[in-house]
Amino acid sequence: MRPQRLLHEALPRAAAAAGDKPAVIVEGRAYSYAQLLDAATRLGGALQARGVARGDRVAVYMDNTWPCVVSIYAILMAGGAFLVVNPQTKADKLAFILEDSGARILLSDGHLAVEINAALAQLPAPPVLICSGDATALPAALAFDDMLAQAPLQALATPTIPLDLAALIYTSGSTGNPKGVMQTHQSMLFATGSLVDYLRLDPDDRILCALPLAFDYGLYQLLMSVHLGATLVLERSFTYPAQVFARMREFEVTVFPAVPTMFAMLLSFHSREPLLFEHVRRVTNTAAALPDDFGSRLREVFPAALIYRMYGLTECKRVSYLEPELAESRPGSVGKAIPGTELYLLSAQGEPVAPGESGILYVRGPHVMLGYWNRPDLTAHMLKPGKLPGERVLCTQDLFRMDSEGFLYFVGRSDDIIKTRGEKVSPAEVENVLHGIAGVREAAIIGVPDELLGQAIRAYVVLNPGVTLSERQVRAHCSARLENFMVPRDVVFCEDLPKTTTGKVSRKLLAQADTEASPA
Repeated sequence: MRPQRLLHEALPRAAAAAGDKPAVIVEGRAYSYAQLLDAATRLGGALQARGVARGDRVAVYMDNTWPCVVSIYAILMAGGAFLVVNPQTKADKLAFILEDSGARILLSDGHLAVEINAALAQLPAPPVLICSGDATALPAALAFDDMLAQAPLQALATPTIPLDLAALIYTSGSTGNPKGVMQTHQSMLFATGSLVDYLRLDPDDRILCALPLAFDYGLYQLLMSVHLGATLVLERSFTYPAQVFARMREFEVTVFPAVPTMFAMLLSFHSREPLLFEHVRRVTNTAAALPDDFGSRLREVFPAALIYRMYGLTECKRVSYLEPELAESRPGSVGKAIPGTELYLLSAQGEPVAPGESGILYVRGPHVMLGYWNRPDLTAHMLKPGKLPGERVLCTQDLFRMDSEGFLYFVGRSDDIIKTRGEKVSPAEVENVLHGIAGVREAAIIGVPDELLGQAIRAYVVLNPGVTLSERQVRAHCSARLENFMVPRDVVFCEDLPKTTTGKVSRKLLAQADTEASPA
């Protein structure tokens, strides 16, 4: 058998090996590998018939559903590059992403019609719209189910090679507009294999995913599952934990990936009604460090599980992991480089730092992004000359310490981006929304430490004389225009904001003042 070279080649292999095996269980309904291959092949052919060719971008704006899973693999099989957009995304950002990516086609859900219509109205050349579910509010949309039913089942030929684009993963940028991280088939296939390696997964695993597929942590649960020929238990969200827990028991989930906020909800539920998942053998955490007291309590819930602490960023998927057996002997560490990659620290001047000293973390490996779509300036900020002539490595812009044995310890972020709930938030993007509120003179956003979120978003707002606004009104305005994770947790009204010598609002000075004002 020839080696796998393209990301989606795992699907026909899994279908050939065990076609009747459940590939994905969506909200309790099982779909086999044969069904997934059939649906993805048909939709892929329909996409090609509508002009999708190698490298063309196709957007997926859906909840965690069967059509979303089919769409991702269909786009790859057609030779295109997928971009999954969070279904919480509002119209203005959706329009920006569609225009910036040059997406030829948008696959979406009918219940998102309000945002879709508002977004498409902003575009001079809207993409072709394919919609699942009730599309009565989207009269121009093609029906997802009709396309599957009408498309012939035939092998799809594409000239795709491993260096071609597989996905654009949009993440917040310091300018306020999201930026598309370019990942190739080669980089995503390598990352998938490395994750499977260090997590010690196998085809018998049943992996839960209650994380958005638009979030790379959620997306890779799907990619790992198909790569292995395992089963993905897919939920729309973790909003109703009791329902998720019931599915975990019913389908004997073996892998539980989550972020600290989900673990907090789980442990809160556990304190009221004891939970026990004896089938779970892997628990993974990223986005923010788990609070120290979570470890022993999680072992009550998952007595047979290895608990992994990890660190990563969208630009390379995963950076490091801590072997579960070392959790007690290496408190606070996020471990070492994932298999097949290398990490090192440099000072701001580009010089190596001694063990125990803080430095900027650099990542070297096949999983590093190609760059940011249409943003050579931002690409140059993150990709730097490497150890070999012509090589580029990822400069994370994050500060770490490394001990004499190579274990990493997070120190802090060196840029303005706030990382909350595992998502990156641009302060400028939230500030732009705040400045759109009538009566707001100035506004600034900072991230403040939070045990569960990693960072919480705090807004400082200066009002014009005579204007009265409540925290509730500010948050409601933001909720109507931003994804939920971008809405400020705190709104602080003040008379002025600290400025630099050039008169620019200084988030750094604001953060310092905030720290000094906070109780010890």
